[in-house]
Order: sequence, then structure tokens, then C-alpha cells
Amino acid sequence: MGTPRKTLHRSIAAAAALPLLIGALASCGYGSDAKKDDAPKANVADDSGKKLSASEVRIGYFPNLTHATALVGIQEGLIAKELNGTTIKPQTFNAGPSEIEALNGGSLDIGFIGPSPSINAYVKSKGSNLRIISGSASGGVKLVVNPEKIKTLDDLKGKKIATPQKGNTQDVAFLNWIAEKGWTVDPESGKGDVSVVRTDNKVTPDAFKQGSIDGAWVPEPTASKLVSEGAKVLLDETDLWPDKKFVITNIIVSQKFLTEHADVVEAVLKGTVKTNEWINANQDKAKASANAALKTLSGKELEAAVIDPAWPSILVTDDPLASTLKTESEWAVKAKLIEQPDLNGIYDLKLLNKVLKAAGKPEVSDAGLGVK
Repeated sequence: MGTPRKTLHRSIAAAAALPLLIGALASCGYGSDAKKDDAPKANVADDSGKKLSASEVRIGYFPNLTHATALVGIQEGLIAKELNGTTIKPQTFNAGPSEIEALNGGSLDIGFIGPSPSINAYVKSKGSNLRIISGSASGGVKLVVNPEKIKTLDDLKGKKIATPQKGNTQDVAFLNWIAEKGWTVDPESGKGDVSVVRTDNKVTPDAFKQGSIDGAWVPEPTASKLVSEGAKVLLDETDLWPDKKFVITNIIVSQKFLTEHADVVEAVLKGTVKTNEWINANQDKAKASANAALKTLSGKELEAAVIDPAWPSILVTDDPLASTLKTESEWAVKAKLIEQPDLNGIYDLKLLNKVLKAAGKPEVSDAGLGVK
């Protein structure tokens, strides 16, 4: 299903979230504030071609490696190049709920976001507010532990392991892994054979250094930050999935904007497809570009000890890996975090498949969850 896997060393992604807890806020990054960015010159395309139907497109994303397609595509002007004079108005977010709020409120048109807030927003609006129109990233989630306390997977029993948030992608995956081990944990409290400690990614490294947690099931770059503090990778979640792929970041669009400006959405997708191709063909340059974008957005770039191991574990991909989103939602149902959601129509991949076909690339699947 989807494009052949190319690597960012092995390729790229990192965390995002499938809280699947309907009504719960799904954190997908660091904090919850949004920041409007002054559009750099790279975001204003050559207007010599045919004008599109909107003068600007407002694109939201996180200052995170999991959003490398946006970081690099905007930094390098690869998305703007396809827009024929339509200006990109970038806006950065540190959590999924605030990005969804902007999309629903009409101040954002297109967003890069994790599967969790996508599902929550789609289900809560009864399918009226957004569509997933493309994939963006896969992988980049690891179980890292204190090697003095935990040497094997069986040693996790009785230990305190952090996840980013109750019901988020990593939390659901860890609860499912625990259940498959035959151990029990109360999904609400996190108490049981393993203590699941819900901890914001920003403070997890400090919690690890202080000894209040023994390890963490977390996305990059948090996992590599913990390793730089003395932790050891015990398990890469990628190894638990067929084909070693699972969704961590989607591209979503306001249904209103998609209806009124399909030509702009198509142009953005042309840019993201070309960005992913460029990233996979220029690994070192892309890593440097992403880090430069992070420095511009947050004032600080990632240290080599963090970005160098984090980058190869993330796969940038046009394929939304829809079947894995379906599986993650089933895990959340099994954990009794949510009732069975109706996800029919959450995907609209027509424009993406049009772009892929024109580029001579394989079309991708919506796993039966596309618009009819």
C-alpha cells in the first residue's frame, strides 16, 4: 500500500498521538500555544503561472521533527514553488487541540497533525469539519529505560514508565503491548502490573534524571534526549508493526477550504510530495534544514547527540497508512478508552492520488475509510 519506502537513513517521523479518548484533549507536542510566523520570502512563490483561487493559504504545523515535511517544505520553498503566487501564511502550534480549534474557527486552512486529534475532532463533529488528505510521517517512537533497573522487557513489571498523555498514540500502543504480555493496567489511573505515568514530553527528561520514572514509551526527539541522559533503547515500536510503518503525522484540511479552494489544496500536496522526495534524496541537507527551521521557530536547534539518532528513525511518507490508524483506534477501544468510533469518510485522498499518479508514483489507500 502506498509509495515504496525510502529512508532518511531508514527514513523519518516521531510522535504524535492517538488519544482516541473522545472528549479528552489530545496533546501532540510541547505545550499548547500557537504562534503566527512572519512569512519568509521562501513562502511567496513566483506568480508567473496561472493564479489559484485563494491569495493565501494558512498552514499549521509543530516545531517538531515529526513535522519534517512542513519544516523542510516551508524552509526550502518547495511548497511555495507550487502555489503560483498564493502566499503561505505559516502558523506553529505546540498541541493538537489548539490547531484543531484554529481549523474549526476558520483561522487555519491546512494542518500537519497527529492521528489522535484528527480522530477526536472528526468524531466529535460527526464528520463535518475536516478530512485527512495525506500522510506525512511514520515511526520514531521508542521504549527507552534506565539500564541499571531494566535489562529485559520482562523487567518492566513493577516499574514506572512514562507516556505523553492518557489515550495518546504512545499511551494506547503501550497499553496494548502490556495487555499482549498478559499483564493488567487500569487505563484510567495507569496503575497495575506496570505503573503508566502520564508525563508531558517537556518534563520527561527531568523526571528520568530525578528517578521518578524508570523509562518512557515516547516519540522522537524525546527518546533520543533521554538516551543522551543515560537511558537505553529497549524497543523500537516500528518493529511491532507490519512493514515497520505506522502513522504519526497526517495532513488535514478544513472541509470548507477543500470545497472552495481544491486547486490550492492540490498545489500544496504537489509541494509536500516533492518535499518528501527531496528529503529522502538529500538526507543530510534535509536534517540540517529541519534543524535550522527549529532554531528559527523556537530559538534553539537540537544538539547533534539528539537529532543524529532521532532523524533516521522517522520516515517521511505521502501514504497516510490508513490501516494503522484503524488498528490504533481498535486498540483504544480494546483498552476501554473509547467506544467504537465511526471513521467512515475521515479520508479524502482523491487529490493526493491525482498528484501521485501525475508524478508517476503509486496511489495510496484509505483502508475503506474514504469519502464515498
